[in-house]
Amino acid sequence: MKRWLAVLLPIFVLTTLIAWRINQKRTDAADQAQQRTSRTKAPARASFAVVEVRDIVHTYEATGSVEAPLSVKIAPKMTGRIEYLAVHEGDRVKRGQVLVRIDSSNVEAQVQQQMAAVAEAQYRLAQARLTQNPNDVSVQTQIRQQNAATTSAKADYVQVKVTSEAEIAAALAGLNDATSKIENAQAGINGAQANLDNAKTRYSRVHSLYEKGFVAAQNVDDAKAAVTVQESALQIAQGQLKSATSQREAAGQHHEIAKAKAKADVEASAARLAQAIAALDYAQANTAQKSAYRESIAALQASVDAARASLASAQSARSDTVLISPLDGYVTGRLADPGAIASPSQPVISVQFTRQIWVTAAVPEDVCARLHIGQLAQISLDAFGDRRFTASIIQINPSADPQSRQFTVRVILSNPDNALKPGMFGRVKFVTQTFAGVNVVPREAVQIGKDGQFVMTVDSRQNAMRMPVTVTAEDENYVCIGSALKPGDKVVTLSAMPIREGQKVMPAQPVIPAKAGIHLPARPGMGGRGGAR
Repeated sequence: MKRWLAVLLPIFVLTTLIAWRINQKRTDAADQAQQRTSRTKAPARASFAVVEVRDIVHTYEATGSVEAPLSVKIAPKMTGRIEYLAVHEGDRVKRGQVLVRIDSSNVEAQVQQQMAAVAEAQYRLAQARLTQNPNDVSVQTQIRQQNAATTSAKADYVQVKVTSEAEIAAALAGLNDATSKIENAQAGINGAQANLDNAKTRYSRVHSLYEKGFVAAQNVDDAKAAVTVQESALQIAQGQLKSATSQREAAGQHHEIAKAKAKADVEASAARLAQAIAALDYAQANTAQKSAYRESIAALQASVDAARASLASAQSARSDTVLISPLDGYVTGRLADPGAIASPSQPVISVQFTRQIWVTAAVPEDVCARLHIGQLAQISLDAFGDRRFTASIIQINPSADPQSRQFTVRVILSNPDNALKPGMFGRVKFVTQTFAGVNVVPREAVQIGKDGQFVMTVDSRQNAMRMPVTVTAEDENYVCIGSALKPGDKVVTLSAMPIREGQKVMPAQPVIPAKAGIHLPARPGMGGRGGAR
């Protein structure tokens, strides 16, 4: 009996516990059903936000490295031993400061040799110029003298020709006059008077020619004698006939003599003119000596110029033994020491300009299309923590890298305290697009349904309404919904349960509008480092 009691008692206890548990679950299910019914009919609790007018700013953050705008590796133009090199890495240098001196003993000897060559060439040129001046003066004097002689001979030739023609004309006139006097003598007293008038006229003409130098004094005397004869002929007309005949014979002889004399005088004057022209040609031919002298002077001058050029080359080579800093900056590399042999292919000193620095970054094509020279950018460097630097774009490479398909963009910023060092790693944030004064809601207010994106709005009676929206722009906190809603409209941002359209909605907490103004994302990357939203 006791054994059966020991078996039945546990079974009874277990059955009692199972029945109690089933009854408890039924009670809990009824309570939950009652609560669900109550919640369905009760207003929903949700967090609200209001539609605001803000600026949506798209940015792109790229990784970049700090570079020096000017980086010079200084090497000598000639091979030689380094005599002087006093700067080390980190030393500040100024433009024009002597950094390195190369042994210049051989170059100095070449300079002295070329200086002597210049002096010798200048001496030869001076001697040639001293000889040239007297020769030029002599040639010019001869040419001027022969020019004057030729001009005088031409004038004499013209004068002789004119005088001879005048004498011939005068003799011919005398012959004609004598003939006329014979005829006039036979005509009587009236004819004699006419001959006397004619003789006076002839006398005036011959005298005028004599005063002008075209006839000889003999012609004047003859004309005057003719006047006297004609005056006598006026008294003795019969005696004049015989006298006129004699005069005619004399005039014929005089005419022949005048022609012969004129011919001889013209030929003699022409010979003198030809001789003067020949002498002038000879004097002008001597000017070839001047050309030869000039060519000789030019050759000597070329020798002087060549010597000077060689001297300048030697002096330039001497200056090449002194290496100076081409810019203000810092020594970033010392690649040799005094006593070493420097060569043109081996730099000795590296100098970088760091008063301004570049930050070089690579950006994709769509971002590059939205950037321009002078645009501001924000720089952050790991070495400076939260400190930010403002720079501006100075270069945009128009050609993309064929491997990465990225475009190189460089920004420049001042570095007066030399705090930024070439080689540092940094991040560059560019503003790629700005949507000013658009209607925005928090990102969490936008939901995605079967028909697309929408927001749940709440009207003045606290009823929920489903409003389809189209997102046109967004940043990490807000999205632009266009003109679907007006500023001040309330939207649901957070609710414990899904809200149905037309359901009463009560605020879970007071609505606190965000501060007005332009919102620039504080967190880098906006969707991931190196990406744009």
